[in-house]
Amino acid sequence: MATAQPIEPDVGFLKQVMALGAHDAKKCVQCATCTSVCTLSTAETGFPRKQMLLTQWGQREQLLSDPAPWLCFYCGECSKECLRKANPGETMMALRRYLTSQYDWTGLSRLMYRSAAWELGILGVVATVIVLLFTLPRNFGFGLLSQAGPQALSSVMLNKFAPVETVHLADTTLALLLGFFLLTNAARMFRRLTRDDGIPLGTYIRYLPTLALHLFTQARWKGCAAGDAIKNWVRHLLLASGYMLMFTLVVIFLPWFQVPNDRLHWTSFLGYYATAVLLVGSGWMILDRARKNGEMYRFSHLSDWLFPTLLLLTAATGILVNILRVQDLPMPTYVMYMIHLAIAVPMLVVEVPFGKWAHLLYRPVAIYVEAVRRDALARGA
Repeated sequence: MATAQPIEPDVGFLKQVMALGAHDAKKCVQCATCTSVCTLSTAETGFPRKQMLLTQWGQREQLLSDPAPWLCFYCGECSKECLRKANPGETMMALRRYLTSQYDWTGLSRLMYRSAAWELGILGVVATVIVLLFTLPRNFGFGLLSQAGPQALSSVMLNKFAPVETVHLADTTLALLLGFFLLTNAARMFRRLTRDDGIPLGTYIRYLPTLALHLFTQARWKGCAAGDAIKNWVRHLLLASGYMLMFTLVVIFLPWFQVPNDRLHWTSFLGYYATAVLLVGSGWMILDRARKNGEMYRFSHLSDWLFPTLLLLTAATGILVNILRVQDLPMPTYVMYMIHLAIAVPMLVVEVPFGKWAHLLYRPVAIYVEAVRRDALARGA
């Protein structure tokens, strides 16, 4: 016979999650309407009803070991059908913000989610460092004028202003730093989800293809019941492809990608595709959010605005650099190149490992762990 177990709630937990967007979580009366309308919810996960209950009861530790908040793609059907207007979809979004802040060992995510001033301030500091690298005298940085030299001021010579070897080294270093922070945070997440689960290592190895599938396709999104789920999935997939393609071109293929004015390389055409996808996709997302076009866009945190905005500005300034370069306008090209990097680098350094877009890795990890758990449950483990 089962015995009752005492519950020790974290009394401050609900307030913390409410501060991150779950403003109506207290309204939930556990009617289970949200779970019944969610096509992604299963008997094992029971989201979002279970997560609403755990949030109300202050069960922080259970939620830290629960992959379910990441299994939700926020189609908004649960919030739309909620009889109490408790907005369970937004609570799941707030939980993901909270969990992101807990996975991050640096504490930056926590500061950014709790304070808009901190997030904008960190972005501003990184942007300022980039500008200083280009504007300080040559001995202290790249040097906007001194590095280029008089010849490069009469005609565009981007490789003299920003030598491709130097930029390539900086890009590689940046990629290693991003990978280090993102992967160590994801490792902390994985440890939280799998601690003391007793599942054999072989099961985790067998399900690695599931991790790869959802890492590259986010295919689970297609199972949402919302009418615009497929549209959102395709847009997200295209945006991610453009983002990853551009990142690969800059980090790995920059010596071929940054070519003189009169040359084209195969990487140029990939760059055009990536730029077009980033420009259209991010602009479309911003427009939907501004118009509150759909349940998932009814509520917006600063983090929901920043990444697509920075992505749009990065793509737009990249286009302007190319236009000015082709028009052979040296100083405008160099200044726009500096502005382009002052937008792109903070986005990569701050928003990817510490902000909302860390979900590109966190969600596939959660889906992977959940698949392993289902397998173990089916085998009676």
